[in-house]
Amino acid sequence: MVRKLTAAAALATLTVSCAPPTQSPMKVRALVLSSNGEYAPTEVELKTITDIVAMEGTVLKMVGGAHIRLDSQDPEANAAKDEEAYLRALLKDAGRPVTASYNTDTAGVLWPADFHTWNLVTTYYNLERAWEYFTTIAEVKQADLPQTTAYYFPEFVLADTSDDPLVDNAIFFSPVKSFLVLPFKAIEKAPLALNASILTHEYAHLVFNRRVYRGSGIPAPIQQWGGVGGSTPGLNVLKSLDEGLADFHAYVASCQTSFGCNTRVLSTSFEGQLVEDRDLSKNWCMSKELYTQLYGGNFNTTFSGREYQVGTMLASALYKASTSAADRQVLARALVAAYADTDPLKPGLYELTRMYLDNQSEFTLSKAARAIVRHIPRGNVTLKNAVCTNLVTHLQIPVTELTGDEDSCPESTTTTSACPSIYTP
Repeated sequence: MVRKLTAAAALATLTVSCAPPTQSPMKVRALVLSSNGEYAPTEVELKTITDIVAMEGTVLKMVGGAHIRLDSQDPEANAAKDEEAYLRALLKDAGRPVTASYNTDTAGVLWPADFHTWNLVTTYYNLERAWEYFTTIAEVKQADLPQTTAYYFPEFVLADTSDDPLVDNAIFFSPVKSFLVLPFKAIEKAPLALNASILTHEYAHLVFNRRVYRGSGIPAPIQQWGGVGGSTPGLNVLKSLDEGLADFHAYVASCQTSFGCNTRVLSTSFEGQLVEDRDLSKNWCMSKELYTQLYGGNFNTTFSGREYQVGTMLASALYKASTSAADRQVLARALVAAYADTDPLKPGLYELTRMYLDNQSEFTLSKAARAIVRHIPRGNVTLKNAVCTNLVTHLQIPVTELTGDEDSCPESTTTTSACPSIYTP
């Protein structure tokens, strides 16, 4: 649960400050998950903020009051000739800058003066930390991750499902190329904006979009592969990769926090089976039924929701393979490098999706996994072997589909007894 902000002794030292001048870094209080598992007011630094009142900086621009509507019957959206026109069609109200309010303590540290300011500051802090993780640990160039808009408490409607605005979520929504921090209604634990692991997961979707989809709001593989009535194997694999790799990045980033490595990305905001089903520390194994759905199901019908199952298996396999901080860093960088690579000897996911755009059945889990393995440096033999072993064991990828050259898995790769084979009678 979120710790109540009733520290009377601390509040007594605060003085009102309407519009404090912004300087970088800016010392401010945010709600941060502590080592004991509680969210507590914690002094942090916002390193990239340029306007502390409007909550805008080089990483993020917070916008309130927006109205976003996705409707297959929208004539303006259907008439859009390019992505920018489509974005404008969805954005029924572009919103306006937010206004944060603060008090200042005797040490000059800003304290949010109301609930929304606590939420805004913590959102910015969490996404800034995610940006820092990707630009340092994962080595993504800062120029490749410019300022992104975060729509705060927008009215977000998926009209084909319901006219009621969505709540209780925080997402990266590629059609508007922005984050959406939705109002919360039923969540009884920490709001999603406070959950650093969830926001890092969403930031990982942005990075995947920028590199695998070249920043497209309507990526060609999703549009082309999803527009068929039968099975969508390539799309199923691609969406599973996006979810699983986002969970793994959230896990690696969490190891830098005061709480420590978190294998349960949904915990502190949700509870019960939903959290347990995404726990990377558990032993997840591909089943015959799930394998059949992965390659024979349709993403919009029978496979819907199963991308999280396959993604969790992938993230868990990577988690089990990287047991040290050094290994986690090497693997995080290898994953991002595997998103796009023009080297014909080890093409990235972007190159593979373009290669098989007209035949999605050729974009398989084994080819995507091989792209990841090929980007683990040759010198990290132990890590590469561990990744290969866990991939073939938990995802049931045939060893022969991951070997063949010196950058791929060694011919000696074998499965372990952690999962039964789906290929034996």
